[in-house]
Amino acid sequence: MTGQEVQYIKEAVEEGHLSGNGIFTQWCQQFLESRLKCNKVLLTNSCTAALEMSALLLNIKPGDEVIVPSFTFVSTALAFVRQGANIRFVDSEETTPNIDPLLIESQITHKTKALVVVHYAGVACQMKRIMEIAQKHNLFVIEDAAQAIDSYYQGKALGTIGHLSTFSFHETKNIQCGEGGFLAINEPLLAERAEIIWEKGTNRAKFFRGEIDKYNWVDTGSSFLPSDMQAAFLKAQLESIDTIQKQRIHISEKYEHLLNPLVLKKKIKTLHIAKDATNNGHIFYILCRDLEERTALISHLKEANIQAVFHYLGLHNSPFIKRSQTPQTESFYECSKYADTLLRLPLYYELKDQEVVRVAETILDFYE
Repeated sequence: MTGQEVQYIKEAVEEGHLSGNGIFTQWCQQFLESRLKCNKVLLTNSCTAALEMSALLLNIKPGDEVIVPSFTFVSTALAFVRQGANIRFVDSEETTPNIDPLLIESQITHKTKALVVVHYAGVACQMKRIMEIAQKHNLFVIEDAAQAIDSYYQGKALGTIGHLSTFSFHETKNIQCGEGGFLAINEPLLAERAEIIWEKGTNRAKFFRGEIDKYNWVDTGSSFLPSDMQAAFLKAQLESIDTIQKQRIHISEKYEHLLNPLVLKKKIKTLHIAKDATNNGHIFYILCRDLEERTALISHLKEANIQAVFHYLGLHNSPFIKRSQTPQTESFYECSKYADTLLRLPLYYELKDQEVVRVAETILDFYE
């Protein structure tokens, strides 16, 4: 909490416009367009909603194939499955949980319509190679940048490289409004239709700008707008983004320094960030040597009143996918490795230095 959230909500109430696309929504969208240097931003009620907008916007239909990393949250695939798409999963890299570009082309067929990449922990995928593959095969690229606010690749903000990008403002994210997100439209030709889909298939937004004298139902869509009260909360967070980011990156770097002795002894690994990528302080994770060790470490930390948690299970192995789609024969070795060994350490804005030290010392104690 930055201190201004409740005040801005009060102002939204006094303004009298509590539904979507009010003055706070418009402020947040303009701020994000300027900050990211992207073509158009539309606030949504979640990153899932932004992904669903992407699927509608790209006309994903039954029989189409969409390539998705297996190591991700269910929404990354679900948004396209709901439109009838078949999902082709790809394994992670050896060095990061991100999608392995070397394996993407093996999953491309004449039915492939889009490629979704996830910047896990806010660390960039190999976007140069990925965009080259997409251009070669005439594919749309969606960046699932749920965790990647204010993170960069080769000097460009993540979320500004693919044709479309989706972000999350869920309460677990660096910048949050409880539930929320946004769609960044980087392909100008998609911008007008995106706004129509966002407004329940109508050209209502044009009407409110005075560009037409009445609005009508012109396309498919749904109710993707957050309320202006959510946007009011979000404004307070966005105004403090530099302060929040500085503190979160400080915590991440402190963990890295304190745990480096275990890295040097090859007892753990920590998050890998390539030279052309940045760390936005979203997640700090360590990799244990196997599942048994991680389970024991979680118990050891819990005894010290420290909550550390694992993360995704591979979607390729989920009950729903096994039940509803043709199984893939690939091994997904790296994805399984991250599912079994990755452990996220406490990281949030209010975390004090002495608490970071206590977490690190407890981990050092475990390995000693």
